[in-house]
Amino acid sequence: MTPAEKKSLQLTAVSVREGVLTSTHGAKAGHPGGSLSAADLFTYLYFKELRIDPKNPRWEDRDRFVLSKGHTAPGLYAALALRGYFPVEDLPTLRHIDSYLQGHPNMNTVPGVDMSTGSLGQGISAAAGMAKGAKYLGKDVNVYTLLGDGELAEGQVWEAAMFAAHYKLDNLCIIADINGLQIDGRTCDVMNTEPVDAKFAAFGCDVVSINGHDFDEIESAFARFHANKGSGRPTAILMKTTKGKGVSYMEDNAGWHGKAPNDEEYAKGMEELSEARRALEV
Repeated sequence: MTPAEKKSLQLTAVSVREGVLTSTHGAKAGHPGGSLSAADLFTYLYFKELRIDPKNPRWEDRDRFVLSKGHTAPGLYAALALRGYFPVEDLPTLRHIDSYLQGHPNMNTVPGVDMSTGSLGQGISAAAGMAKGAKYLGKDVNVYTLLGDGELAEGQVWEAAMFAAHYKLDNLCIIADINGLQIDGRTCDVMNTEPVDAKFAAFGCDVVSINGHDFDEIESAFARFHANKGSGRPTAILMKTTKGKGVSYMEDNAGWHGKAPNDEEYAKGMEELSEARRALEV
């Protein structure tokens, strides 16, 4: 990755984070913490990794992305809007009664959403089914899915991983956002799922652990995924992240799992992100 490409991604990630704050503030509800921790991943997927066409959201041969941790829709919506699927100006309508941007992704109303999600644990199963379908049809389609680390306590996650390995779904990339927090507190206290790397490996995945805020490491992890094509092994990318990344008062704070910023908090967060943008533009 060239320095210019990296800077472009970093600036876009700032915009994604601004979109998260703008949408949750507009909704007076939503899930900013996990959206912010995954903002760099959303940025890399939609601006570098995925084979997609915003002008043709239902293009049959596109890659698919399933947001298994569907409550972090604000992050996904921000990336989709910036990529050109719908107007950025619509982000503040999140969760409004007459808006197409509801609290969880809806494939029937939101351009660019490949699967409706919300119930934790189910998205990875849908992604595995899509990957199996692509294999059955002989299509060169990659399927990506993002899970939260609290979500890993769901048994269905491991059934899906077992399915993916059994059917040799090397076109499936499982990504876990390991920010250490969920709605009730630290994941290690609520339901300790460690060692996550050993678990995914035991279920037949090739496991890569990275810093989820480092674009060089993200790029390397996806290169590993592409190198695995033909191996018959799904790839599991485990991203160590900070919940609420980029907004100081939200960082590593479980209280911001599902709470919207008020006017003062919104202004403070947006100013911090503006400062981050200015630092990158130097």
